[in-house]
Amino acid sequence: MIIKESLINDFMKDGYVKIPKCFASNEIKELSKIVTRFHGAWIHANREFYQTRAINSAYLTSEQHLCERDRFALFTFVSQIHLVNLVNNLLKDKAVFMGTQVFFDPVNSQQNNYWHRDSQYHLSEAEQFVALSGPEVLHFRIALKDERGIEFIPGSHNTWDTEEELAVRLEKDGHRSHEPLSSGTEVPLAAGDLLVFSANIIHRGLYGMDRLALDILYCEKSPELLGFLQQDCMPNNDQLDRLENRSIFHS
Repeated sequence: MIIKESLINDFMKDGYVKIPKCFASNEIKELSKIVTRFHGAWIHANREFYQTRAINSAYLTSEQHLCERDRFALFTFVSQIHLVNLVNNLLKDKAVFMGTQVFFDPVNSQQNNYWHRDSQYHLSEAEQFVALSGPEVLHFRIALKDERGIEFIPGSHNTWDTEEELAVRLEKDGHRSHEPLSSGTEVPLAAGDLLVFSANIIHRGLYGMDRLALDILYCEKSPELLGFLQQDCMPNNDQLDRLENRSIFHS
């Protein structure tokens, strides 16, 4: 992967960047097998949640649902030099692997999506504003099949909501978080595409097409972010010794 200055500039300006056909079909095929095994086991363990409202799951690299071989394959994938170089070019500080998620369609086809910043689920509105200038978390979304993608408010990773955006996102004054926003930009994905975006950006997933995507989360090595790391999702010492590039894992 050649990291062009224009790619970095686009990310800094918009808060997201898409790299089409970043991964070869054989890579996506093998990754899909692992994600599908996890997804099946996760559904079995979380059937009610999956049937009623779920749109994503997490912690693929824990020992709960995947075997040692699959977990090590994921550790190898998330620590590959191409991804590490990219995330280190996009963050102000050296990057740390934070975790993984799987995104899928809700069982109920009438379930609404919703505008959000990731920070709104653990910070107050005032704290969310401050977080725009704080340490960064990045999503590296890998589409495992063609999908509708994500809708973004470009530049909102650095700027606070407009009156319209805030009312919809936080459901103020009778608004609902699934209402369309005039400033939204849709970014569709094809299998093998990589979509990198800031956790601070205002965004919503676009459901449909039986989506299946793997998100790798990386963050700056900041104490306030490292507290979110799940140690059981990190490689053990034996696994670290077998990884060619272990710099991405916090120790």
